[in-house]
Amino acid sequence: MVETPPSLTAVIVAAGRGTRAGGDVPKQWREIAGRRVVEWTVSRFAAHPAGLDMVLVIPPEDFGRLEGLDLPSTLRVVHGGADRAASVRAGLAACGEGIVLIHDVARPCVPPGVISAVIEGVRRHGAAAPALAVTDALWRGGESVEGTQERDGLWRAQTPQGFERSAIIAAHEAFEGVPADDVEVARAAGLDVAIVPGDEANLKITGPEDFARAEALLKGEKMDIRVGNGFDVHRFGPGDQVWLCGVSVPHNRGLQGHSDADVGLHTVTDAIYGALAVGDIGTHFPPSDPHWKGAESHIFLNHAVELAAERGFEISNADLTLMCERPKIGPVAGAMRARLAELLRIELGRVSVKATTTERLGFTGREEGIAAMATVTLVAR
Repeated sequence: MVETPPSLTAVIVAAGRGTRAGGDVPKQWREIAGRRVVEWTVSRFAAHPAGLDMVLVIPPEDFGRLEGLDLPSTLRVVHGGADRAASVRAGLAACGEGIVLIHDVARPCVPPGVISAVIEGVRRHGAAAPALAVTDALWRGGESVEGTQERDGLWRAQTPQGFERSAIIAAHEAFEGVPADDVEVARAAGLDVAIVPGDEANLKITGPEDFARAEALLKGEKMDIRVGNGFDVHRFGPGDQVWLCGVSVPHNRGLQGHSDADVGLHTVTDAIYGALAVGDIGTHFPPSDPHWKGAESHIFLNHAVELAAERGFEISNADLTLMCERPKIGPVAGAMRARLAELLRIELGRVSVKATTTERLGFTGREEGIAAMATVTLVAR
């Protein structure tokens, strides 16, 4: 007979008023980085690969605030009590037997690695909590320093704090007074609580300045970075110049194409379209359309740059490599970089134009044409 593994449940305590954080509403209902604090915190546990059940503990008068929030349909919501300990007990009563992780809603940035470490710590030791070793010097005093305190063996406590459900329920029932956290409750009952690694990102929103720190962390995680690649080839034909990156380069032949055949700009343009996943130049400017015959290629690149901006992206950098025996790119590479930076609307230091030969191999080695490849990075604003 296969045994069913014990359940894993996160109890997210959100019944406090959070007056020190300022604002017109309790901190769990305030918005940071586009979502409410409670949404961020619940999403941490909902996304964890361990597949945790979740219980959210809130005051009865706050039930109306849940309307319209992006919360899992499986989330169980229960009434909180008069203080944190009572709210924790209410959350524990809604859990099945197994491992419970008790977490403060005001820690919306808890990394998945911390959650995993606590779960493993409970499995190994019966109870576990994350913490960070104190590294700063510690003083005792009031308005002035009256002494120092050894920091060896001191830790900064974090949540989630994990326990076997039956053990922590019994510990809460036996505890008298107002505990600092659930570890204090557990230790008063004689439970051994293992310390697992915490994380500086797992900050607790307490004062107004903590909202800015949490928002910076959450926005960083939301950052959308796209990388696109482009490749293009144009053959040589009659002419006395080639257009490369918007620069006219004298040559005894010209490049052939429906437009001005600027293989450099075409390649960078396709890289941007690729990063946006919107096709290529042919998708937006079909060669079958006579309107684009002989068109200057900066038109295509401008369209790609504007499309990226419309979709909320800015260009971070571009790297272009031209492959040919001739014309020699070195003497005009600086001018190409400058023109490309202008068209991409970014600083020169973010644009690279390089050239290489193919050691006389292939069509470029036989001087039948020029090939180019490019990589462009887009970052959501």
